Amino acid sequence: MRRIGIDVGGTNTDAVLIEDGKVTGAVKAPTSEDVTTGILDSLKALAATGVLKGKRIDGVMIGTTHFINAVVQRRHLTKVGALRLGMPASASLPPFCDWPEDLAEIVRGGVWMVEGGHEFDGRPFMPLDEAAITAAAREMKAKGLRSVAISAIFSPLDPSHEKRAAEIVAGEVPGASITCSSDLGRIGLLERENAGLLNAGLADLARDTIAAFEQAIRDSGIAAPLYITQNDGTVVEATQARRLPVYSFASGATNSMRGGAYLSGLLDAMVIDVGGTTTDVGQLRHGFPREANSVVKVGGVRTLFRMPDLMSIGLGGGSHVSLDPLKVGPLSVGYRLLREGIAFGGKQLTTTDIAVAAGRLALGDRAKVTHLDAATCARVFGEAQRMVEETVDRMKTEAGDVPLIAVGGGAFLVPDKLEGVSEVIRVTHGDCANAVGAAIAQVSGECDQIFRDMARVDAIARANELAADRAVSAGADRATLSTIETEDMPLAYLPGNALRVRVRVVGDVAAT
Repeated sequence: MRRIGIDVGGTNTDAVLIEDGKVTGAVKAPTSEDVTTGILDSLKALAATGVLKGKRIDGVMIGTTHFINAVVQRRHLTKVGALRLGMPASASLPPFCDWPEDLAEIVRGGVWMVEGGHEFDGRPFMPLDEAAITAAAREMKAKGLRSVAISAIFSPLDPSHEKRAAEIVAGEVPGASITCSSDLGRIGLLERENAGLLNAGLADLARDTIAAFEQAIRDSGIAAPLYITQNDGTVVEATQARRLPVYSFASGATNSMRGGAYLSGLLDAMVIDVGGTTTDVGQLRHGFPREANSVVKVGGVRTLFRMPDLMSIGLGGGSHVSLDPLKVGPLSVGYRLLREGIAFGGKQLTTTDIAVAAGRLALGDRAKVTHLDAATCARVFGEAQRMVEETVDRMKTEAGDVPLIAVGGGAFLVPDKLEGVSEVIRVTHGDCANAVGAAIAQVSGECDQIFRDMARVDAIARANELAADRAVSAGADRATLSTIETEDMPLAYLPGNALRVRVRVVGDVAAT
């Protein structure tokens, strides 16, 4: 099995080749403003090492921050028609009601609320008002809306109303990009609807970005299927990622965590990924990032779907450094480090300049940073250590010392000894751990559902079946599936021996 893993970060685009479980080539190229140029450059650099010559590549796995950056920066977003099926129960809190107004202004193309939806046990809450949906779809068409998000009460339990509404909208607005919330979120209407609205708002960007990725691979002369990494450290085929881009929001950090687990051989540990702009800290469980069980805000919007439990701080290899008073980050020169850093002839003092002056890195021209004495360097490294220790402590779930895997191009900022850490582990190719995590990624499927009038063992078995089917539909080989997470919770306030079950399974990418 030969795979190329690529991770597009804010500073660097990394590419690795993994053959039979070993990293046989790893390169870095500066991330470009148009993203795809950086991918092309990294693939060219990888090819220049000779490791690709005459070899058949089984897949190219790409992780990108492109989609979450669009939401955070309020750029490249599409107007969305919001269709909710749940009247009259949900009228007081319409779609976009809890969004930051500047983001809502960009994405909100119109709101339509009609009767429909289900109860917690799958019974219809109200009959689906197909006539109202048809009228709404015609109004969307008249407004020129080409992207629609459909949500319904308890649709993860029974998505039939959402699917029927999608059929009606597709018939009235041919070629529209339609997102059903039941394909994305968990139980909880507003947060699941928000995920659907964000996804629909990214429809055009996802289409263009993934098409550009595919073109970059073709231009590199590589004939291999494209996969996009997701928030939980797994991958999906490009066609699925084009349809559900929100699943790739946090893929960069999770790739690094998966790569750290793979390179170190540890399945349970803390991981710190220090990039050029930010530092992410998370926890590995069974080789996968611990998931957030609570609401996660993305660009100020409350969501509830598969997202890693991470803490990010503005510390990286390109972080601005101010000496009086002492401050490190959160601003960063990012991919402009080789132009703006003092060691490279620029004028902005960065953490990389401090590391060059201290002899920790052999980059740029050390003669340009000789004015930075040892005491100054020690002060900056001390501040970085304080920031790291505080973040690791906040992410720990146990009182004792834990092992910490340090990866990323800025891992020189992590000292060998930290409070609350039993050992700081550094791995070969750790600076490209994100691309390694992309290359070795598997495919996942999840089920989060309420079951009634079933024994606990039967409910869990049924949830496993549903999760497995979803993994296979996403491109997994059924024979390799394994369950990595099972969570069940009795719902005492509901009749009929109700049990909420959440199951996640993973498997290897099916051969093409």
